[in-house]
Amino acid sequence: RPPRHDCGGEVGRYFALVEPKLQQKLPFQEAMQIGYQGVLCSPDFLYFQEDPGLLDDYALASRLSYFLWDSMPDAQLLELAEKGKLSDGETLYSQVERMLADPRSDRFVKSFVGQWLDLREITLTQPDDVLYPQFDQLLLDSMVWETEAYFRQMLRENLGVAHVVDSDFLMINARLGELYNIAGVQGVDIRKVERPPDSVRGGFLTQAAVLKVTANGTTTSPVTRGAWIVDRILGQPVPPPPPNVPAIEPDLRGTTSIREQLATHREIQSCARCHKQMDPPGFALESFDVIGSWRERYRALGGEEPVDETFKGGQPVQYGYGQPVDPSGTMADGKQFENIHGFRSILLEDEEQLAQALVEKLLVYATGAGIQFADHEAVDQIVASGRQSGYGLRTLVHEVVQSPVFRRK
Repeated sequence: RPPRHDCGGEVGRYFALVEPKLQQKLPFQEAMQIGYQGVLCSPDFLYFQEDPGLLDDYALASRLSYFLWDSMPDAQLLELAEKGKLSDGETLYSQVERMLADPRSDRFVKSFVGQWLDLREITLTQPDDVLYPQFDQLLLDSMVWETEAYFRQMLRENLGVAHVVDSDFLMINARLGELYNIAGVQGVDIRKVERPPDSVRGGFLTQAAVLKVTANGTTTSPVTRGAWIVDRILGQPVPPPPPNVPAIEPDLRGTTSIREQLATHREIQSCARCHKQMDPPGFALESFDVIGSWRERYRALGGEEPVDETFKGGQPVQYGYGQPVDPSGTMADGKQFENIHGFRSILLEDEEQLAQALVEKLLVYATGAGIQFADHEAVDQIVASGRQSGYGLRTLVHEVVQSPVFRRK
C-alpha cells in the first residue's frame, strides 16, 4: 500500500483518481495516466480562469501571452503582473513590442493565418493528378510558407491593410516563381521579390495557398471563393444555403461554364440575394485554377482542344482546354469590373472596411469570443486609431491589446 499524503485542494482532486487505482494493484504508469487524463480534461486546464469585468494583471498576462506567443506568460510578464504594472498603457505597449520581436511570435503568425485564411485546411483536398500533374509536395509547402511570410512582413514593417488586397512585392521561392511565371527567383527559401509590372500577383487573394483552400481538387467555384472573400476579407459572413436546394455539380467535360450554371441557380428566389453578394468576388478569381496558376481557359477531361505540354519526366498531359474563363462581374452595389485588377480597385476604395474586418478577426483570435453588439464601438475606435498609419498591421495589434474588449471579460 502506498504511503498516504496530505493532498488537498487542486492536487487532491487528481490524487483521488490515482490512489484507488494503485490500491487495486494497477501498474503505476496506468494509474498515473488516469490522473493525467483528469488534468487534461479539467476546465482549469482547458479554459482561462477570468472573472467578469476588467482583467487583473495576471489574467492580462495570460491573455497577452497566448495571443502573441501561443503559450503561458514568461518571467517578465509575471513579474510585471505581480507588481501591478502590466495594465499600464505604456508598459503594455512596450511588452507587445518585446513579444513581437521575440521568435516565439512566429507562433502567432502561423496560428492566426492558419485560422483566418483557412491554411489549416490546405491538405483537405488533393489536386487531381490528371488535371494538375505539376502539383507536388514542395509546391504545397511553398504555398503555406508564402502566406505566412507575407503576413510576417506586414507585421514587421507595419504595412497598411491595403496590402491584404494588393502589394508591390511578393514573398516567394523558385517553385512559386515557376508557378507564377516570374523569372529569376532562385532557391527553396522564401525571399522578398519586387512584383513585376505585368504580374497579376500581390496581396493574399492571388496567393496559391488561398486559391487552393478555396477550391476542391478538380474545379473552382465562384460561390465558394466569393463567400470566403466576403467573410474573411470583408467581414460580412454569408448565411448558410436554404434547405432542399441542390448544390451545383461541376462539369468536368468542360461543355458548360460555371457562370452558365450559376445563372440558372440564381433563378431560385431563395438563392438570388446571397449569390448577388457572393458570386462577383468569386468570378474575379476565376482566372486562377485550383493550385493558383493563371488560366484563360478551363482545363477539362477530354476538352475541345488538346494541350501540347509535358510534365513529370516528359509524360504528356491528358487534359484539354474547355470553356474560356470570364473573370468579369458586377458587385451588389452595381460597380463593375473586368478582371482581378478591377476587382482589387473596388476593394481598395474602402480600406476602412478592410481594416474593420481584420480588426474583428484579430479580436476574436485574441479573446476567444465573438464580436458582440456592445463591442462595435470599441472596434470603431481601434479602426479610427489605426487610420493615420494606413491601418498598419502592427498598429492594429497594439490597438487591439489596448482596447477594452481585450482587457475585459
